[in-house]
Amino acid sequence: MSRAMAASRRVSVFVAALVCCSLVRLSLCGGGGGGQRAQNYTSMFSFGDSLTDTGNLVVSSPLSFSIVGKYPYGMTYFHRPTGRCSDGRLVVDFLAQAFGLPLLQPYLSRGEDVTRGVNFAVGGATAMDPPFFEEIGASDKLWTNLSLSVQLGWFEQLKPSLCSSPKDCKEFFSKSLFLVGEIGGNDYNYAFFKGKSLDDAKSYVPTVAGAVADATERLIKAGAVHLVVPGNLPIGCSSAYLTLHPSSNRSDYDSTGCLKTYNDFAQHHNAVLQDKLRLLRRSYPEARIMYADYYGAAMSFAQNPKQFGFRHGALRTCCGGGGPYNFNPKASCGVRGSSVCTDPSAYANWDGVHLTEAGYHAIANSILNGPYTSPRLL
Repeated sequence: MSRAMAASRRVSVFVAALVCCSLVRLSLCGGGGGGQRAQNYTSMFSFGDSLTDTGNLVVSSPLSFSIVGKYPYGMTYFHRPTGRCSDGRLVVDFLAQAFGLPLLQPYLSRGEDVTRGVNFAVGGATAMDPPFFEEIGASDKLWTNLSLSVQLGWFEQLKPSLCSSPKDCKEFFSKSLFLVGEIGGNDYNYAFFKGKSLDDAKSYVPTVAGAVADATERLIKAGAVHLVVPGNLPIGCSSAYLTLHPSSNRSDYDSTGCLKTYNDFAQHHNAVLQDKLRLLRRSYPEARIMYADYYGAAMSFAQNPKQFGFRHGALRTCCGGGGPYNFNPKASCGVRGSSVCTDPSAYANWDGVHLTEAGYHAIANSILNGPYTSPRLL
């Protein structure tokens, strides 16, 4: 049995936790809240997977994903589970707070007033629709059919509640911020879970990145002006992948301890996505399309974790079941055999797949105040 196939079988025991992720990611840093306000956004709308989902997954599949709906998830900021795949707030929460907006309500449990923003993201969501996974033989790994196109459909259904005429919509969306992702990572995850090789996954990149760009264009045509489109984080620094794809060859790891080939893959996806966004900027010069370099931000934290307050380094999880990275697929966070750290802010990695609130806040700071958004958000 190949290493990829063996890893695929091991993944099945903890897929309920992994499904909340996109491109098994690790991102690291710390800090407080907020950022300088240079743009007066009056509403915000977000799409994506578990990096952004604030509760749609647990509403759509409450029984299948009960782990995320239980302690210790949500222990830090909310002091209760909210459906977020972390101990606290996510990037989207920090962006909303930075612009003086309320935390975005999940679309599937929204209230009557949606004019300040709605979150359409769903944990486990993909950029591609189910037929793509049927074609590559990975449809049995899907844990939700609420893909990016479904989320866009929700937005279009909600649009009449936001504005009533083309003129009203133009005015309304000129002051709205759209967060398109991170999305696409799960497309690769499901392929890897099925035992596909890195070369197989690389062949999917133009299609997956194209779906993200197509979604961005669809939103522009619907009236969006200000759009942030994140790239993928470094899969080679994920403690889940480090555990499931170990190598005895030290040259396979970089100086931070991350797997080189998987990070190269993430960079390839991001390069293709950026090329497609550059084409969109030429076609829609009136739109402000901002690429968010999650990869670059994450690598700076991985290389200097203690400078960002992560005393336990970049690769070890706060909540897990043991092992070199405190990630155990048989005892993932929230299940019997796992334990949680006392200070999540000292860790970048929450459960081996997702970040702590401190990690997510560092990404938000990078978007708001650092050099990791092009053009700059502020």
